[in-house]
Amino acid sequence: MHLRLLGARARRLLALLLTVLATAGAAALAAVTTAAPAAAAPPPYVALGDSYSSGTGTRAYLDDGSDCQRSAYAFPSLIAAQKGYALNFRACSGARIGDVRSTQLGALSTATRYVTISVGGNDAGFVDVLTECAMPGWMSSCNAAIDGAQSYIAGTLPAALSSLYAEIHTLAPNARVVVVGYPRVFMGEDCNALTWFSPAEQTRLNQTADQLNSRLAAAASARGFGFANPTSAFVGHAVCDNPEWINGLSNPIAESYHPNRLGHASGYTPLVAQLLTGAPARVGPATVRAALADADEQAALQRRYADRDAAIEQKTFRAPQVAGAR
Repeated sequence: MHLRLLGARARRLLALLLTVLATAGAAALAAVTTAAPAAAAPPPYVALGDSYSSGTGTRAYLDDGSDCQRSAYAFPSLIAAQKGYALNFRACSGARIGDVRSTQLGALSTATRYVTISVGGNDAGFVDVLTECAMPGWMSSCNAAIDGAQSYIAGTLPAALSSLYAEIHTLAPNARVVVVGYPRVFMGEDCNALTWFSPAEQTRLNQTADQLNSRLAAAASARGFGFANPTSAFVGHAVCDNPEWINGLSNPIAESYHPNRLGHASGYTPLVAQLLTGAPARVGPATVRAALADADEQAALQRRYADRDAAIEQKTFRAPQVAGAR
């Protein structure tokens, strides 16, 4: 009888011990779960637009199966690397408003947190205007070309921008959107041997850039978007300045009249990042290394869109062909 009673007590003690251990284990698991939450996913950032966003002019481009000339040295890549954003780099050289709508807006969603866009220069025919004005005055219709661009910017562009920005807002209603403008290309000097931009033509071309920025700013404000105006940042760094942040006539010629690596790192990146995030992205060697490290992954992502990007017509500056060039 005594042995049977002892066995019952032992069984009760064993059950009690198991209950204590199970409770302690559950508490420990809860503590670990509370102390080590899952890492937050990086916020999605979509870069839309044309060559001034893609990075044409930086001379090194992603192997993404397209002619878009996307660069790890362009401001979207640098901002994403510095801030830790998940970039979808849809900007493409040659893009017009219609191209952004048909080939790029599909990257936006309600999850998108940041958007940048530069577009409008190709719609106004700025490459063709530069090509015309680069020729000597006696064989050029520079003023007529500028008049045409200014007429388009004043009359047609505002409604097209308004419609595009409305679509961006609808597709990415939770995103902070920054519209990115265009710098003045010239500061009164043309030091390139094979172009003939007169001081008066340079002034009018700069006025056209100012007019374009004004329309971009107005459309951005009406939609509640930010506007990054690079005019002041590029003062002293135009074509033929020292240091030059915008390429003059270049080889390959597609690099001509676009911001170079310094233009993106020192001109665009701090300005755009300040408006996009409230804090500038100061580009040092670590940021560049991080952007370059992400290049292959970004190229693979953009390769999915190569067929779509092939529909964008590339526009390239054409150097004057003049016998007896200076």
